[in-house]
Amino acid sequence: MINPFSHPVYVMPKPVGATCNLACEYCYYLEKGNYYGDSKKMRMSDATLEEFTKQYIEAQTTPEVMFTWHGGEPTIMNIDFYKRAMELQRKYANGRMIVNCLQTNGTLLNDEWCRFFRDNDWLIGVSIDGPQQFHDEYRRNKSDRPTFINVMRGIRLLQKYGVEWNAMAVVNEYNADHPVEFYEFFKSIGCKYLQFTPVVERLQPDASLASVEQQGVMAPFSVSPQQWGEFLCSVFDEWVKNDVGSMFVQIFDATLANWVGQTPGVCTLSSSCGHAAAMEHNGDLYCCDHFVFPQYRLGNIHESHILELMNSERQQRFGAVKLGMLPTRCRNCKYEFACHGECPRNRFAIDANGEAGLNYLCDGYRRFFSHVEPYMEFMKGELAAGRPPANVMQFRKDMPR
Repeated sequence: MINPFSHPVYVMPKPVGATCNLACEYCYYLEKGNYYGDSKKMRMSDATLEEFTKQYIEAQTTPEVMFTWHGGEPTIMNIDFYKRAMELQRKYANGRMIVNCLQTNGTLLNDEWCRFFRDNDWLIGVSIDGPQQFHDEYRRNKSDRPTFINVMRGIRLLQKYGVEWNAMAVVNEYNADHPVEFYEFFKSIGCKYLQFTPVVERLQPDASLASVEQQGVMAPFSVSPQQWGEFLCSVFDEWVKNDVGSMFVQIFDATLANWVGQTPGVCTLSSSCGHAAAMEHNGDLYCCDHFVFPQYRLGNIHESHILELMNSERQQRFGAVKLGMLPTRCRNCKYEFACHGECPRNRFAIDANGEAGLNYLCDGYRRFFSHVEPYMEFMKGELAAGRPPANVMQFRKDMPR
């Protein structure tokens, strides 16, 4: 089978669909369970697991294949499921190196899980929204009880067993106003790899989430463009003073990558979409994890191969929207290369000239890119000269105030 893609195809499998033991107020995925009925029945079968593993490995052109297990909460599926997954990976690897990652809320982790992760070299992403007062504002369980203590217990277990982990922090209207405290917290708990995700959601009259084509009012927990810009600038100032080369913040790394003309490590700042999809527990494939709506269902892997679905006309159209539908303001922006209009799901704003399709967070990103421009230019020069970008910390000290 000929692979139409020149770089890896990413599909995030969701072994338990939208099933989760938490009920975070801003979660974009919980309501997706409504498409599939009883949450207790949302479990990936062995047949689907094997078919996915086989097809997913076949779809890759690179010697390394990365499986990223997602949810819902993927640890609701027991360890035996993931042991079976690794058996199937070995069966179909055909000489490929297999890497496994899992994104979790951390509350169900125990010694057995952490030994399994350590013994099999899994990378674990933990969702945590900063210090306790910020985290517990929205990340609560189904009984509306706070979850911070249980998440921290999970992180300490990962550290105890030497499991490599990173943090995924959601930035919302509540914690965005405390960027320095937020950032310092992650340093204090030994986090070395940090990803920020801004919450941008709109609600329909029935309180369900609006897709990009639908009208809606901003959800109260959404971060504002101004907050997002100031948050990024403030955290960057802390990072660039002391932590370049020792603390890895995904959006800063991705911004530098775009500045030097490389592919960023985050899809939202990439020039195109369409190479990353989400797969539900039953094998249904969707264009993207943030586009799990009926109109974005590509098909099912039991009926069509992953490559066929990812190379379908529907997916190609979906991927082309990012570049093809940029509004005039983006096309004329000096920082277009740095964000490429960001994620299409956030392009529901209208610019000053009445043109639709502007990214809701545009003003925040422009504020951030303008602020970091001299530092990015300096690091670009250092890299071109074969010197470490961490020299930017001295550059900052020498900059006129």
